[in-house]
Amino acid sequence: MTRVPATALSQGRAASISELAARYLWEYREKIELALGVLSDQQIWWRPNERSNSIGNLVLHLEGNLSLWVLAGLGKESYERDRAGEFQAAGGIGREHLVSHLSRLVSRAREVIAGLGEEDLQRDVEIQGYEVDGRGALMHAVEHMSYHTGQIVWIAKQLRGTERPLEFYPQHRDE
Repeated sequence: MTRVPATALSQGRAASISELAARYLWEYREKIELALGVLSDQQIWWRPNERSNSIGNLVLHLEGNLSLWVLAGLGKESYERDRAGEFQAAGGIGREHLVSHLSRLVSRAREVIAGLGEEDLQRDVEIQGYEVDGRGALMHAVEHMSYHTGQIVWIAKQLRGTERPLEFYPQHRDE
């Protein structure tokens, strides 16, 4: 049985949308870490076909997206992204490296988010060709990480089957 990560909602009422967003990013990071923890490095880089992405690609993609949208877009930090490289990678990066990089990045993103004021959330920014305000950028980052976390967990469950199941909500098992 996998340990159950704390969910964003199980932590009580959030004081702001920014705090809630930061909680969700951490929850998704935990789910990804747990999914990676039940897989071998070979499984992390498995692709069902050459047009699909591996879990490793998706983790690299999340790192690029969070860096661009949160650290650079909202935090005004310098960042040069290689989006194509995120999808072209075909291995050579192990679980520990992926987990530690994602964990550090999400921690840094949460620091940036915690430092945002109302004026930052209302400020217009251009990111990846999109004109959005800070709220739009923040919600995109959360939504994007949610989407790919679901893909990562689904792939991990398919690869592992019942051998080492991932279950994040045992309290709802019999509902």
